[in-house]
Amino acid sequence: MGCFKGSLAGPGYIILNTIRIMNIIGLLAVIAASSVMLVKTFIVSKFFFFDGVSHLITASTSLFLIISELPLFRGYYARNWPLLGISSGFVTLGSLMIVVGVGILGNLNKEATSEESLGLAFWRIVISSGIVVVVMGVVNILANYIFRDTSQGVTARMVRAHGAVAPQKVDVYRSGTSSTRRKSFHLGRSDTLPSYHSPETRQQQPARVPMTISGPMSSNRDQFAKFSGSAEVGRPDLAHHPALAGDRF
Repeated sequence: MGCFKGSLAGPGYIILNTIRIMNIIGLLAVIAASSVMLVKTFIVSKFFFFDGVSHLITASTSLFLIISELPLFRGYYARNWPLLGISSGFVTLGSLMIVVGVGILGNLNKEATSEESLGLAFWRIVISSGIVVVVMGVVNILANYIFRDTSQGVTARMVRAHGAVAPQKVDVYRSGTSSTRRKSFHLGRSDTLPSYHSPETRQQQPARVPMTISGPMSSNRDQFAKFSGSAEVGRPDLAHHPALAGDRF
């Protein structure tokens, strides 16, 4: 199975890029159809505001998907919309295209976007864009499972971007994704938050041994002998000590 997937990596580069061009054409047709229905809704429908917002959302979603198919803002999509990034397949893209196409075809049941209101030419634009986008959504989902290689971690987007050398690029995408996650969630690392302690202060200080300090020692004991027998220096009378004479006050 791995050899079969590897043999498809080269032709898959051409096939998937052809599908990419068809995706962009189909989504541009959806934007054109939404613009036509937006104008007709303002003219015919009484609740034009809500219908107009729905058409505007459909066109904005299509433009967003077109940008994800172009080699623009890859870092933004990888960080904020990982299901549309290079590390993911085409399942999300295909599912969104099916939803957009079904929404376009569902508008044909309304009076403001019927064949009589739009005219045959604009009605064909709307119905063809809806059908093309639904079909391309299914094709993207099938291509995702055909050209991916789960044993090596290769997605269909990687095959579309690098062709036969896609397995060699897996480690590059994995390292980029893992480093972003570590910087986002592991806030306790030294490269994320500054440290206010030097490496020397982090080391455990050894326990201090208590020291016994002796009294001052004098080598000449005779220098204080003159004070021991002096009348001027004597021991005070403890009878006059305030602690013993506390009853007198």
